[in-house]
Amino acid sequence: MSSGVRTRASSRANAFADERSRVSGANGSFRSGTADAKNAEPQLGANESNKRSSPGHARERLGKERRFEERKVIERSFEAHVERVTSRTASPAKQEQQRRAQQQAEMRPAEMRRQKSSTELRPRDVRAETPPVVWNPEASLLPHTSAALASRISIPPIAFAIPFAPQPKPLNELTLEAQEAAIVEDLLYVFMGYEGQYIRYARGYSPNEERDRLSGPPFRILPGLDPSLHDLTKSMLKMATYYSALEAFVDVQSREEFGAVNHALCASVRKCLQDYLVMIAQLETQFLTSESFTVHVLNIHTLPTCQMLSHLYAMAQELLKKNALLDDESDEEDDDEIDDYDKVLERLAEGGELVPGSSKALKVCKGGSVLGLLASRLESMGGDPAARSLLTTLLRDASRPYMKMLNEWLHHGSIHDPHAEFMIREQKSIGRERLERDYIDEYWERRYTIRDQDVPPQLEGVKEKVLLAGKYLNVVRECGGVDVSKIVTELPTSFDDKRFIENVNNAYAHANESLMQLLLTTHELPLRLRSLKHYFFLDPSDSFSYFLELGSSELRKPAKSVNTSKLQSLLDLVLRQPGTVASLDPFKEDVKVEMNEITLINNLQRVVNITGIESGQVMQPVTNQQPIEPDKNATGFTSLQLDYSVPFPVSLVISRKTVWRYQALFRFLLHLRYLESQLSSTWQSHTGAVTWSHKGPNRELEALKRRTWTLRGRMLVYIQQVLYFCTAEVIEPNWTKFMSRLKAKDEMSDKPSGFNRTVDELMQDHVDFLDTCLKECMLTNSKLLKVNSKLMQACAIFSQYTNFVTREIEKIDPDLSSGIKPDTMTHDQWQRFQTTKVPSSRSTSAQNDASTVDDTEARMNHLSDIVRKWESNFGRHMKILSDSLNHYAATETVVLLSLCARLSSVNQGTEWAAIGAEEDDQP
Repeated sequence: MSSGVRTRASSRANAFADERSRVSGANGSFRSGTADAKNAEPQLGANESNKRSSPGHARERLGKERRFEERKVIERSFEAHVERVTSRTASPAKQEQQRRAQQQAEMRPAEMRRQKSSTELRPRDVRAETPPVVWNPEASLLPHTSAALASRISIPPIAFAIPFAPQPKPLNELTLEAQEAAIVEDLLYVFMGYEGQYIRYARGYSPNEERDRLSGPPFRILPGLDPSLHDLTKSMLKMATYYSALEAFVDVQSREEFGAVNHALCASVRKCLQDYLVMIAQLETQFLTSESFTVHVLNIHTLPTCQMLSHLYAMAQELLKKNALLDDESDEEDDDEIDDYDKVLERLAEGGELVPGSSKALKVCKGGSVLGLLASRLESMGGDPAARSLLTTLLRDASRPYMKMLNEWLHHGSIHDPHAEFMIREQKSIGRERLERDYIDEYWERRYTIRDQDVPPQLEGVKEKVLLAGKYLNVVRECGGVDVSKIVTELPTSFDDKRFIENVNNAYAHANESLMQLLLTTHELPLRLRSLKHYFFLDPSDSFSYFLELGSSELRKPAKSVNTSKLQSLLDLVLRQPGTVASLDPFKEDVKVEMNEITLINNLQRVVNITGIESGQVMQPVTNQQPIEPDKNATGFTSLQLDYSVPFPVSLVISRKTVWRYQALFRFLLHLRYLESQLSSTWQSHTGAVTWSHKGPNRELEALKRRTWTLRGRMLVYIQQVLYFCTAEVIEPNWTKFMSRLKAKDEMSDKPSGFNRTVDELMQDHVDFLDTCLKECMLTNSKLLKVNSKLMQACAIFSQYTNFVTREIEKIDPDLSSGIKPDTMTHDQWQRFQTTKVPSSRSTSAQNDASTVDDTEARMNHLSDIVRKWESNFGRHMKILSDSLNHYAATETVVLLSLCARLSSVNQGTEWAAIGAEEDDQP
């Protein structure tokens, strides 16, 4: 290269000198002088003396010959110095090779040496005559890497690092024309990333360091260059820095771990660099053929390309900083973040590593992030036509692999994302197999999620549709309900395609229609929902009431002692009984009996306190929390709950969270039904038993009986009104509304236009229906839940102590305790009383008389105090409930006003009817 540079510089200088000499001659012309100068270069012997006969030419020729002789002396001294140095270090084989080369050089013809010596100002390279001794550069192939586009040619050594390297002639010894010719040729090499004779890499740059290569090499110009050429050359060196940095960018960014989008971007950048090299080749052709090609002309030709490379360089630097390849501080930040276990799991999910120093594994900008970077730069550079065109091309090329993944997801529901760069993340560990054992909504909510940081700006507005379209088709494909293997043609391949948004919308509509058809028709979702309503909302409750009667002996036991297998057999027997509504249900096999020892009130109270349901948030079942201690007094009646097994894909709509809501409503309604049956049994005993129907002489006792009847009636009214309100005024209207929305979708799905609903809207409607029922049934309000719990507990205690009150009345009433038939009682009544009275009651009564109460008056006072406490407790909590219902009906749920009006008669005529609102809701 050095010989070529010196040859070209000397020939350009001789040409300009000959032109000036021929213009100054009397008989010469500009054209003939130029032609003679061109013809004189190969022959500078006798013919030259005829053409250059002026004294000025002679003096010039003598001066040139003198300088040539001085140069020969310098070359000989340099050769001697090289021989001395190499003789100490070279091997015997290399010394023999040097001697042979020297002999051949001495045996060359004299004519060849004279021809070379006659060349004007042509610098002669010692390395052309002597073989390389110290500097012997060799290019080699590098091993294969994961970067398919990386260059495999070894990096050449730096000039200043080569010992005893031959140096070119100083610039200050060259003429302005020679300097310009040498600098132009140097620039052509530097533009391709190599060092020139007079333009070298700056001190401190190491091409073996990846960060230095990615930043681009800074160049320096050897001293002695003309200031005007120096400034112009220095301004053009930026393009060489850009090109070298972009070459390194393509080598690094095309590695496998950076993903297909980065690979496509690197291919597009390399295409631009290939066009750039074609331009350099064209400029070199002009330099070799045109005498008017100067540094200024070169600068004018390279200005547009330099601007293009500057945009590419700025984009590459920003991307490399995001990848932590140029930001030293990011490594420390990543080291600090390695302790965050959530982020560690996220990195592992993305295919990263746990090595703290591996910045490429910890922080990789790929996929949608790269497209977002290009889109943001395109938006900021929209006013520059050249930059807009360049960035549009880069974005179009880089988005092709991303669009391929997007189309595969939209139209087939599958993801082929080996580099984890797509906007949808798939967790293959959550598979359909788990749904067969325990249907959960993780398959829907967690198997496919959105990477919010990697969503391209073009998909930001439709990212939910993109997610749902693929999820819908994925479910359809796994169920085999609809054929999704058809090939869709004429799909957009880049983001700038006008059909891009239309493609997303069409894919979303097709996927939604396919899944809705699968759910509503193939898997009979409406029938499934009606089956749930029948069992969990006790509608109708004839079969379940019969089940409670058959299993009453088992359900009265403590919850831990209940045999669930026996109850399951009884339930299956009842459901298969001919003539019942449940016998016609095709899904009756999916109903299972369970025991939950945690009371409903405690479970709901915990959910309300944690999720803040009173603030308007969505109610969710509690998971991954400390378990609640089971109720020690829980019986089969209070712990009974149903479970419902649902196959895939219906389990997406009837998920575990929705079944939990069904169970909460079922347990509440079952508790109300159980209390109603208990109070009804109490009413039967009050009306049919002789103890309560007999009118004795004790007026105070008769008044106590009437108070007990009244309290039982008030309790029964409360339970029946709440049960009626929950079933007839809350569940039934909301169910009708929910099914009407489902039917509207079913009827209008075949129409090209109209109100089209989606699967996610159906799922949300289902959850909203259950949440509304829970809220209007007073199961999501902490205060109402607590008050109702107190009232229901009071009703349960009252019904449990009915037999105790009956025995106490028998002991207090002298007609019943004497053992002699009173005159006011018929013979049949007396016989019935004797048969219903407990045989051991007299002995037990005698023991109690001896230990606690000595006379009838004391018993009477004791029983009166008990009834008074029951009345006070029930009346006070009923007043709190009425006031709370009034308040929440005015502020939150207006439907509670109906229940408030129904319960207004419960406290009517009592001392609690006219008292103001209680401040404390505690008993």
